[in-house]
Amino acid sequence: MKTAVSASLITLALLAGCSPAPADSPEAVAEIDTEMAAPEAPATETALEAAIASDVRSPEEKARDVWRHPKETLEFLGVEPDDTVVEIWPGGGWYTNILAPWLASGGGQLVEVLFDPTGIEDAERVARIETNNETFKSNYTDPKFGTISYSGFSANSGPLTDPDTADVVLTFRNIHNWMNGGYEQKFFNDAYAALKPGGVLGVVEHRLPSTAIQDPKAPSGYVHEDYVKTLAANAGFEFAGSSEINANPADTADHPYGVWTLPPVSNQPEEGEEAPEGWDPEAYKAIGESDRMTLKFIKPAE
Repeated sequence: MKTAVSASLITLALLAGCSPAPADSPEAVAEIDTEMAAPEAPATETALEAAIASDVRSPEEKARDVWRHPKETLEFLGVEPDDTVVEIWPGGGWYTNILAPWLASGGGQLVEVLFDPTGIEDAERVARIETNNETFKSNYTDPKFGTISYSGFSANSGPLTDPDTADVVLTFRNIHNWMNGGYEQKFFNDAYAALKPGGVLGVVEHRLPSTAIQDPKAPSGYVHEDYVKTLAANAGFEFAGSSEINANPADTADHPYGVWTLPPVSNQPEEGEEAPEGWDPEAYKAIGESDRMTLKFIKPAE
């Protein structure tokens, strides 16, 4: 009898251990808290996001993302990491520091188009241009940037790259420079020749309000959006869309030193020069960087 009672007690104890705890018991509350606190899986960082966050870029470069929106801009233009991308006149390499490692990680190819001094007779100027070009190239010898190809563009330059080989041609805030030199149409013609049928031309440029008069030389750095569309159409491109990603409604585009009145250049009166009427550097700083058009054009498929 003692054995039977002991067996029954053991069975009850085991059953009690398998039964769920009362809803208000500490054990039940702990189980609920554990389920609610279970963290969601972190979002996977894309290769583009990794390139934008990379230490390759300086803190000063990253600080400008709020105005330049590189991720949104490249996504709007449809750039892919396995594309052949041609970047025109990269300047200090702000976009290059994103494009090069990103394309290298995805099997793409980057072609950097530097200033071509062909036709310039000033030997000292030619030497400066060539030195600047070599300095730029020396910044991108690390394997993390992939193998970058180089060519040149100017009033007297040849092809940007082999005809019909590029998936994308990109220009960031350059058209006003070509207008100043009188060869803006040449760029659009050269870009059309470089692109595959169905390829994309992406343009970001300081935007002149449509109500303002366009100086053909664009000395203010601002350009009419309709004029850019006309240049593209003249070359054979089809307009594929625009985005306000890089718009800045606070920019009136009528500053005393043109677009260079605004950050990041923030031009100032020279020493001994009388400041322009209404000069207020803090007001220009508060505006931020310029209002910019972001346009996408397509070379028609054959």
